[in-house]
Amino acid sequence: MSNKIEESYIHGNIRPLGILLVNLGTPEKPTAKYVRKYLKEFLSDKRVIEIPRIIWWFILNLIILNVRPKRSAKLYQKIWMTEGSPLYIYTEKIKNKLQEKFNQSPIDNVIVEMAMTYGKPSISSALKKFNSRNISKILILPLFPQYSATTSGAVFDQVAYEFQKSRYIPDTKFVSSYHDNESYIDALKFSIEKYWEKNGKGEKLVFSFHGLPLKNLHNGDPYHCYCIKTGRLIAESLNLHEDDYYISFQSRFGFQEWLKPYTDDLIGKLVESGTKRIDVCCPGFICDCLETLEEINMQSREKFFEAGGVEFNYIDALNDSEESIDAFYEISKTEINSWINNFSEENFLNTKKMFENHQYNK
Repeated sequence: MSNKIEESYIHGNIRPLGILLVNLGTPEKPTAKYVRKYLKEFLSDKRVIEIPRIIWWFILNLIILNVRPKRSAKLYQKIWMTEGSPLYIYTEKIKNKLQEKFNQSPIDNVIVEMAMTYGKPSISSALKKFNSRNISKILILPLFPQYSATTSGAVFDQVAYEFQKSRYIPDTKFVSSYHDNESYIDALKFSIEKYWEKNGKGEKLVFSFHGLPLKNLHNGDPYHCYCIKTGRLIAESLNLHEDDYYISFQSRFGFQEWLKPYTDDLIGKLVESGTKRIDVCCPGFICDCLETLEEINMQSREKFFEAGGVEFNYIDALNDSEESIDAFYEISKTEINSWINNFSEENFLNTKKMFENHQYNK
């Protein structure tokens, strides 16, 4: 019986690092059937809906999943791209471009994968890909700059759940938040400045973040604080005065009170106060999706004009722009530097030599 180990597992081989980009998720198709499937998985997560399970089961299955899928499918159809879901397409492009960036860098032993918290590709499938590549160190990078238990917390839960199934748990780093990361702020600053240079500057700049129930803040979720800091840092980098910009929250769901001010309410009040031209940026959304393309750039735009506004400009999410890729490269590189420093060729050669000379390998 031979004690030889498969080539890919021989001690001393340089094992690549894994970077897992995780976004929220999207229906596979803009139809009621696929939207229902997606919503059921998404809204069944205890991290997302903090209501007693029995009560929520009846609300979800008897009301929401019988009403919302058809309505939401029509909204998805408005923003669906030829290639598919915008959120999926942009996430995939970020993955591919970040992989190219690492391939051309001194840190070339990196494998980048993508996953969705809900839907496909799943976190489970991505981790299995890493396992098949013999990756022993993984950086989990959620595409949620501002930590919330409802988003990044849900990613952590799923990663931990998958690790529970495995005997071997790789070294893992989890980037919980990068709301004040210099590279991220610079990317947004550049994106806004580039838009202004091409299209002109509105009277006011609105930073619209996804909302959360107010009770989440009271229960200790730092998301609201992180959003406020992100908005302030971007404004400072643009040399804006306090009355030049506003921070608001969108996508309210249900009847309970959410973080305020609500974006649509704020936009209406700006028009009432005499503002006729506004720019809207959504820093919390790395990729354009239903919430930015339809809710903001269609619904909020329409409400702005109905209130008497004259010019409404939506500034695209970072998506797969050069500044976006540069930011994620810098964030990733900073996180994995401690690993890289231990990956010297000399260390690997010494380990390999010791293994080859050991009696159990003869």
